[in-house]
This record gives sequence, structure tokens and C-alpha cells, in this order.
Amino acid sequence: MKTTPLEARRFGELFDEHRDRVFRHASRHAASRQDAEDITALVFLEAWRRRAAIRLVDGSPLPWLLVTTNHVASNHDRALRRHRRAMARLSALEEEADFAPQVDEQLDAWPRHASIRTAFERLSSRDRDVVSLCVVEELPLAAAAEALGVPLGTVKSRLSRAKARLAALMNDTPTEELTAGGAR
Repeated sequence: MKTTPLEARRFGELFDEHRDRVFRHASRHAASRQDAEDITALVFLEAWRRRAAIRLVDGSPLPWLLVTTNHVASNHDRALRRHRRAMARLSALEEEADFAPQVDEQLDAWPRHASIRTAFERLSSRDRDVVSLCVVEELPLAAAAEALGVPLGTVKSRLSRAKARLAALMNDTPTEELTAGGAR
């Protein structure tokens, strides 16, 4: 719906003529001045939104504005009651523990995790497979051996060497096994 300048000016005149009366009426319903101001603003917002449907009584929109004020005040009170009940339920809940120390630990551990990921990526695919299954996923050695299609003893030796290579990569201290590239 497009607004004409004449329509906007007439609405401005309607507001100027009736705002004090609507505010006084809202004040009778409201617990505070701020609530009355909010109710008044909502009444005129509704008047603007429904400007084509405002019923005039003896040529005046005031009765419609006052009835709308009653409805808006009622809705406002209902919203306040709901808010108070919701806040009462929240305060009755158990207090949550402070999670800041955990966040601090995670932030402090982030560089370590990044270096672990970098070192893990530098392992051979065989080493990554055995470490992933046995250390990360915590599968039993027998299950890892079956998944990899190798004997149990091979998984044990690969895991031992992979852990040593990973530790060396983490410490940036190359070992003979590390420089061999994990090709065993």
C-alpha cells in the first residue's frame, strides 16, 4: 500500500490531536511511564497499519484508539506476565558451573592440537592407519589387525614404531626411523 503525502500529514495530525489522551488512557493500564509510552506507540503503530479500517464514531477516531489502547495494554500485561513466569523458571534452575577454565584449557591446548595434526599428517599412510585405529578409535589390537588385513604382531610393531615417529615429529627431533619415512 503506497502512502501519499496527504495521508501521512493527516496521520500526523491524528497523532498530534489524540496522543495525550491515548497516553493518559494507557497510563491507567500501565505499571510505569515507560510501559504507557510503549503502549501509546503500539496503538499508533496499529492505527497506521490499519488506517483504512479505523472506525469513526461521530466523525472521531478517538473511541477506536481508546479501544485499541485497551487491547494493546492487555497484550502488554500478558507479555509481562509470561516474561516474569519464564524468568522465575530460569532462576529456579540449577546454577551452571563456570566453564571458563575449560575454555582456557581448550585455547591453551589449541597449538598442541595443531602440532599433533601436523605431525600426524606427516606420518606414512600405514602409520596413520594403525594410530587411527588403535589410539584414536581405541580399537583392540586384534580388531585393528583384522581391519588392516595383517597379523597381530605386525600391528603391534607398526603401532610401536608409529608412536615413536609421532613423538619425534612432535618434538622435532628426527630419529633414524623418522628419516626412513616409516616405510617398514
